Amino acid sequence: MNRSTPLLAAVIAVACFSAANATPYPQGRISAVDVGSAGSFAENAHVTVTLVLNLRNRDELEELVQSVYTRGNPAYHQFLTPQQFRNQFAPTAATIATVTQHFESQGLTVTQTAAAQLHVTGSAAAIEKAFEVKLHAFEVAATVSHTSYRYRAPLGKPTLPAAIAGSVHTVLGLDTRPRLAPHKRRAPELLRGKNDEPNTPDAPGTWTVRDFAIYYGVNPLYKEGFDGKGETIGIVTLASFTPSDAFAYWDSVGLEVSANRIKEVQIDGGSGPPSDAAGSDETTLDVEQSGGLAPAAKIVVYEAPNTDQGFVDAFAAVIDGNRADTVSTSWGEWEYLLGSSDIADGPVTDPTNGRQTTPLQAEDDVLIQAALQGQSMYAASGDCGALDAYEDFTPPEFSLVLAVDDPSSQRFMTSAGGTTLPGKQKFGGGLKVNIAQEQAWGWDYLIPICAAQGFDPVSCGIFPGGGGGGISIIHPRPFYQLGIVGMANSLKGQSLVDLTQHPPQVLADLPAHYAGRNVPDISLNADPDTGYILTYTSDQSGFGVSDFEGGTSFVAPQLNGITALYVQALGHRVGLLNIPLYQLLRSGNPYAGNKAPLRDIKQGDNWFFNANEGYDQATGVGVPEVANLLEALRNAD
Repeated sequence: MNRSTPLLAAVIAVACFSAANATPYPQGRISAVDVGSAGSFAENAHVTVTLVLNLRNRDELEELVQSVYTRGNPAYHQFLTPQQFRNQFAPTAATIATVTQHFESQGLTVTQTAAAQLHVTGSAAAIEKAFEVKLHAFEVAATVSHTSYRYRAPLGKPTLPAAIAGSVHTVLGLDTRPRLAPHKRRAPELLRGKNDEPNTPDAPGTWTVRDFAIYYGVNPLYKEGFDGKGETIGIVTLASFTPSDAFAYWDSVGLEVSANRIKEVQIDGGSGPPSDAAGSDETTLDVEQSGGLAPAAKIVVYEAPNTDQGFVDAFAAVIDGNRADTVSTSWGEWEYLLGSSDIADGPVTDPTNGRQTTPLQAEDDVLIQAALQGQSMYAASGDCGALDAYEDFTPPEFSLVLAVDDPSSQRFMTSAGGTTLPGKQKFGGGLKVNIAQEQAWGWDYLIPICAAQGFDPVSCGIFPGGGGGGISIIHPRPFYQLGIVGMANSLKGQSLVDLTQHPPQVLADLPAHYAGRNVPDISLNADPDTGYILTYTSDQSGFGVSDFEGGTSFVAPQLNGITALYVQALGHRVGLLNIPLYQLLRSGNPYAGNKAPLRDIKQGDNWFFNANEGYDQATGVGVPEVANLLEALRNAD
């Protein structure tokens, strides 16, 4: 069903993050030079890897998730504590002891860090011996946008003895290259149209959380006294930020907030100092947007190195700690790059059955725990429309393939898609575009504006800008999407081809007709051309306020903040929002009447999938009418 070659690994973007220095997130393919044994460099004096252990009772685990979210079931909304989850589903004490003893006998230090995770620490040489790999350092040369930096990676796949391999499904941290990028965009200068609609104090392109609250119906919640007080928002990010930027933003829009509402938690040593190249503006907007919509909520920002290990460890810390009621992230990567056994960071081969697993399973394990604990999880769906692989494999060197983003495509994550606001956008030279009603965000609507100025979509900077959406080729369709009209299977003819080779080299044939998870689940305004302002301190130019900012990076934290209001209003956690959203589609017409909880988006596209009635792969179930959706959630209690 799935054919790939080791060549794919050679053309992936490579870079790395060190906890001590902020290093750029990947932006396309970068050449790296093997500079020899990793152990000869100071940063590898001690190496810590994360062992992800297998959960127990998986059938019961899957059944319990459905029970906890099925109205009328005795387990309905009986969310677990982390200790209850450990008691029922985590590896046994005997399993943990066996794995621990194995590594301690080799002179390594072992610490349990989460329900099913162990950290194993030792010298590079000791780690190499334990996992039967050679660790090498790779160096990326300096460019105009970043300094040189190194990462380490194993030559080959890690292996473990049969006595413990059946207990360990993934090893993370042998490879420290960053794979994930933020999903934030800014409109090109020549495409910043003047738009006086909809009727909000600030024009689209310069929106704040105040404008958002008016347009999407958040204000009735404020009038009821709901501001997030007593609730905690979690942000998972791979770049640090300057907290004073968020306070400056909130002050500029007239919000009174607690001076000590933000807490930063460093995961695996943190993500280094604030840096434009590392994506600190992403973290800044996540905090500003979520905290602006829930101004009385506390905010915990989990900052990890940009590695597979850091990302998974951050989610594990958020979920095992169970402090945050609702969590968002706006970082991601094409799911196939994490899901292919040829290129994933550290799958372990089980010698008893020959199976390999990848970091995607590690994410699924922690996210299912979040669902059982009632924590709501949101992820940006991406900003390359239906072509999420575009930034890693860019034409004309590579063929286009339909693709979706991880962790947005995970089963127990709510995938946040994007729309464009209505109105007449007026550009220089008398050019204009009329968006009659809110539509799916795909920048193809700007093609006439680009053409009038002599640009094609690529040179104009609009292709393939749009809200991420499509069908996962990794994750099967979850129970809550079964039977929903509009669901689709993966399409045939999706082959990733290196067109620079003679003859062209097929890197991967992606599976056709796969009944995978469909994304996104729900959408909000994400088009930079109808977007937002961002208050941010650049490490290059200092403090400033920019406009025409956007991307699905805004949508995930906005849903995060809204959910904090819901938790306060309901008096309990919401949990995985996907389940009530799709139940609304099953139970009738959620778009009808003046109390409709959802508004259907029927126009626009994301460069492949069209918005239409009901569910679609461009906008999901549509956009929320926030106050009305709260009433629907109350009625489900």
